[in-house]
Amino acid sequence: MHKNREAALKRLKRLEGQVWGINRMVEEDRYCVDILTQIAAVRAALKGVEKLLIDDHAAHCIEDALASGDREDQRAKFTELLDLLDKARG
Repeated sequence: MHKNREAALKRLKRLEGQVWGINRMVEEDRYCVDILTQIAAVRAALKGVEKLLIDDHAAHCIEDALASGDREDQRAKFTELLDLLDKARG
């Protein structure tokens, strides 16, 4: 990772706390809707981290492959990006 590394780590630390909070909510037998709301928030936050990683991949790995002039590497990185985007859509 490059430029988004610190932002991703910060978000992941926050996510770690949110997941522990959900664990506590389940242990305390909190209202299901409240727990599900927190799970949706974690899912959205993970998508944000995922976007940072995809952005870095495109900005660095793809860019490096394009600059290299190596057609095989370019195809591989492009296919990799397509696969990542497909997985991100779920």
